[in-house]
Amino acid sequence: MKNIVGIRFRKPGKVYFFDPGYIRLNPKDKVIVETSLGEDIGEVVISKRELPDEKVSKDLKRIIRLASSKDIKRQEDNKQKEKKAMEVCKEQIKKHKLEMNLVDVEYKFDGSKIIFYFTADGRVDFRELVKDLAAIYKTRIELRQIGVRDEVRKIGGNGVCGRELCCCSFLNNFDIVSIKMAKEQSASLNPSKISGNCGRLMCCLKYEQGVYEEKIKKLPKVGSIVKTEDGEGTIVSEEVLKERVKVQFKKDDVTTYKSYDAKDVKVIKAPTSKVEEENSEEIENIKELKKLEALEKQDKKTREQNQGEDY
Repeated sequence: MKNIVGIRFRKPGKVYFFDPGYIRLNPKDKVIVETSLGEDIGEVVISKRELPDEKVSKDLKRIIRLASSKDIKRQEDNKQKEKKAMEVCKEQIKKHKLEMNLVDVEYKFDGSKIIFYFTADGRVDFRELVKDLAAIYKTRIELRQIGVRDEVRKIGGNGVCGRELCCCSFLNNFDIVSIKMAKEQSASLNPSKISGNCGRLMCCLKYEQGVYEEKIKKLPKVGSIVKTEDGEGTIVSEEVLKERVKVQFKKDDVTTYKSYDAKDVKVIKAPTSKVEEENSEEIENIKELKKLEALEKQDKKTREQNQGEDY
C-alpha cells in the first residue's frame, strides 16, 4: 500500500496522484510538487489515503512543500500573463491568417514554457506563428491542437444530469463512444438527448459500457423463445441493469406480458436473426449519430497528428 494525495493543477482539469511524504495536508491546500517538467503548483483535492501498489504509478512524484505566499503570488501573476498572452496570440493568428480558434493559454509555474491550446477543422501550419511567439516571450512555446471534447473540458460546465461534466471531474482520457453503446444501454437514439455539451456522444456511455457488457452476457437475446414457470413465451425486451426480461405469451388471441429474472427462464430456441424494428425517425437519428461517430474518430486522429510544436 502507498500513501497518496490527489492534486489538481488547473480547474477544470485532471487529478494526479502524488506522494505526500511526511507533510500534513488538507483539502484546498496549495502545494509545490515535482513533475516531469519541473516544479509546479497545485491544489489538494483528495486528502491523504492509501491505495494498492498496482493502482499507483511506479514513478510516483513527490510533494516538495506547502506553497508560500510568494508562490501563490507568482501563480496569480501567471494567470494575468495568460490573459495578456491570449490577446497577443489572437493578434498573431490574425496576422498570419490562420484558420484556428485559440481556446486557452497555460504558463508553466516557473515561466519556462507557455502552451497555447487551439481548435481547428484540420491540420494547421503554425510554424511561423510559433517562431513569432517565441521571439516575443523569449521562452519555449508550444501550440497544442485539441478537439471539441478538450475544449469543453477547459471551459467546464454541468451535464444534463446536473453534475459537473465527467471530463472536468474524473475522466482522464477520451475514448471513442459508439452508437452500439447507446443501443446496448437502451438509451434514446435521439442525438440531442445523448450528446454532451461538446456536441459529441456522451462520455458516460463509454464509462458505463463495461457494466452493460457483463450483464448482457447473462441475458437471453430479445426474440428468444423461453420456458418459464407460466409456460413458453417470447422475450420482447430486457432490463439490463436489473438482469430481467419481459416475456410475451399468446394464447387464444389473447396476448399477455410478464417480467422475470433472467436466471428463472430457460432458452428453448434462440432468435434466428436480430429482432429490430426501426421507424423513419429512428433511421434519421441513426444517420445523425453516425456523423457524430465519424467526427469523433476524426478528433482522435487530429489529436494524434498534432501533439504540438515548441521552440
